Amino acid sequence: MLLDLVTSRRVVFVGGKGGVGKTSVAAALALGRAGAGARVLLVSTDPAHNLGHLWGRPVGDTPTRLAGPGDPAPGAAGYVDGLEIDPERTVDQHLTAVAATMRRLLPERMHQPAARHLELARQAPGTHESAVLERVAEAVELGEDSYDLVVFDTAPSGHTLRLLALPEQLTSWTEALLANRDRSDRFAAAVRGLGGGREETDRDAELRRVLVRRRDRFTRLREAVTDPARTGFVLVLTAEVLPIAETTEVHAKLTGMGVDVAALVANRRSPADAGALLARRRAQEDTHLARLRRQVPDVPLLDIPLLPGDLVGAEALGVLADLLGPTS
Repeated sequence: MLLDLVTSRRVVFVGGKGGVGKTSVAAALALGRAGAGARVLLVSTDPAHNLGHLWGRPVGDTPTRLAGPGDPAPGAAGYVDGLEIDPERTVDQHLTAVAATMRRLLPERMHQPAARHLELARQAPGTHESAVLERVAEAVELGEDSYDLVVFDTAPSGHTLRLLALPEQLTSWTEALLANRDRSDRFAAAVRGLGGGREETDRDAELRRVLVRRRDRFTRLREAVTDPARTGFVLVLTAEVLPIAETTEVHAKLTGMGVDVAALVANRRSPADAGALLARRRAQEDTHLARLRRQVPDVPLLDIPLLPGDLVGAEALGVLADLLGPTS
């Protein structure tokens, strides 16, 4: 069962096509692990955040306790903290930090052009993803320090694939910057030999430290995401043509990036014994899932039945968590 499959992982991404129930499964997974005593951080990277609506309480850009001892679930010493990454705030913080670094490192005559460049960069392609990736890296590091598990409730598949591809791209880009810095440093050393100032030396050293910190952070994130002992990806789908086609494609792309797909979750499965209409739908779902099984034969597949009522609050999510299976 799903809880058994992720028990040994420190990071789990829950993704899939929009509207298939990723947030509910991610929340139930977090709650189920908390019920076994784990300290869990549940993080939403989806711009259309739903954690607050799902738990019936405000969730913001810093960890908020969602469930703990004494709640209807988990009923153990574990707990769930929730965090919704705010894209706009993240970009603002990211650019503010970059601006402060640039003012510190650049000569004063370059401050105004740099400020104009950053304002243009705010809307540039990749700025949002880069800033959110910084927060994902922070959440993984926070999880390693203060939690037993980090569960990411991700944006729809395309956005998430771009996000997971970024650590390698940004690491390579930063490596290229560092190589350029090394060549510049050698030139600067020659200039200093002719009487260059100490201020330039200090700026060069600090800029290199900033680049090295950034490279190392993305390197650690890439290593974590591609380590199957630490990280797994759970793909949620409904047993319909389009979600299954997208699931097959996303599985291939994740595997190509070195990300381990730990499980497939077929959500909202129709009952076979509730009338002719639903029985026919169930048979059609079985046909679709058989095709998925042929295309992705080696990944465990879990069925989640269609549940009555709204999945809102810890008690309702606890029902879903029970369907994910007891931990060993």
